[in-house]
Amino acid sequence: MAFTAVAASPTLSETAATSQAQQPQQPWRAAFMAGLAGWTLDAFDFFLVVLALTAIGKDFGQSVPHMALAAWATLALRPVGAFIFGFVSDRFGRRLPLIVNLCLFSVVELATGFAHTFTAFLIIRATFGIVMGGQWGVGVSLAMEKVPARYRGILSGLLQQGYAIGFLLAAVAYFTLFPRFGWRPLFFLGSLPALLSATFVAIYVKESETWKQNRSCSFGAVGRSLASHWKLFVYFTVFMMAMHMSSHGTQDMYPTFLEKDWHIAGKEKAVLTAISMVGAILGGLSIGWISDRIGRRRAMTFALGGALAVIPLWAFAPNLPLLVLGAVLMQFCVQGAWGVVPAHVAEMSPDSVRGSLPGLGNQFGVLLSGGVGFLEASIAHNRTYSAAMAMTAAAVFLIAILMTLVGREKRNAVLVR
Repeated sequence: MAFTAVAASPTLSETAATSQAQQPQQPWRAAFMAGLAGWTLDAFDFFLVVLALTAIGKDFGQSVPHMALAAWATLALRPVGAFIFGFVSDRFGRRLPLIVNLCLFSVVELATGFAHTFTAFLIIRATFGIVMGGQWGVGVSLAMEKVPARYRGILSGLLQQGYAIGFLLAAVAYFTLFPRFGWRPLFFLGSLPALLSATFVAIYVKESETWKQNRSCSFGAVGRSLASHWKLFVYFTVFMMAMHMSSHGTQDMYPTFLEKDWHIAGKEKAVLTAISMVGAILGGLSIGWISDRIGRRRAMTFALGGALAVIPLWAFAPNLPLLVLGAVLMQFCVQGAWGVVPAHVAEMSPDSVRGSLPGLGNQFGVLLSGGVGFLEASIAHNRTYSAAMAMTAAAVFLIAILMTLVGREKRNAVLVR
């Protein structure tokens, strides 16, 4: 399997293609806002469950390990959502599945708030996994097929940081409303914005011209096209696995690290985590902007190398101010590298399967990366969490750098027609 970089000196045809890509013939702002809104809402819901997990378990009489089944159900069904919505988007266009996805999200939000048994809650969260798994690939393909090539990197960074924005919104909702109203009303908050977003897509977002020019005549044709690019799918899966391990390896056990090694708990723990998300947003924008100038792979490698360098400060800070600085810098670098991903995979994907291929690779990648938190906890059993997280982070960053370097790059590929 060979994934080589494009030539450093563009040919005349590539220069012309770049010029064409920099002058899109269709409106892009509405499509971009729709993709950002969808990913932000998905993250908002996901982190509401994370923040309120203990309280939800108490209402249902379930232990935390049992409640973890809800997170697992969401994770396990995400590839199903990527498959369903991705195939529909390559067959019938990007707008329709995005509208359906947002409407389903609204229903799932209401249903979560009204769930009165643990079984019902599990089923609803599994359904959310299908919704969340289908949103990223469709939203990325629609947005990246419309935005100007010269802004694709920075807009990719902003789009991907909808995840961090969703966390911040969830944290604000949790701290302001949960103490007074409990966890159920929190999930009602996302229902109306999702319906409004679906309406916005239906009225203002135009279908992708790229899809119109490369539409498949049947689901069979989509399947055959996807199968013909199986090597790229395998690469996307392993590449996304490495990227998800980098992200989850620095986020999922970090609150536990704060509690066990620093004795920081409660609201203080959540506030410090939220501060690190500010670094994530700034990193996504900054590294995305840099990728428009020096290339996707170079920018991602630079950011992941920075994350390697920050590990000592992040894991072994001698005092609280440096601990905060380390958290911000780590998320700046890790999520900065992630911010390039939507543009990078969209540019590498063939027109005929851009709705399905990146999303499937992403969701299978996150499924394979699910054990990184368990790995950290297992290492920490005989060591400190700081040592466990530092060792794991160093390993996964090196894997992510390797997978980035062996991949192909098609910066400024013509996606807008």
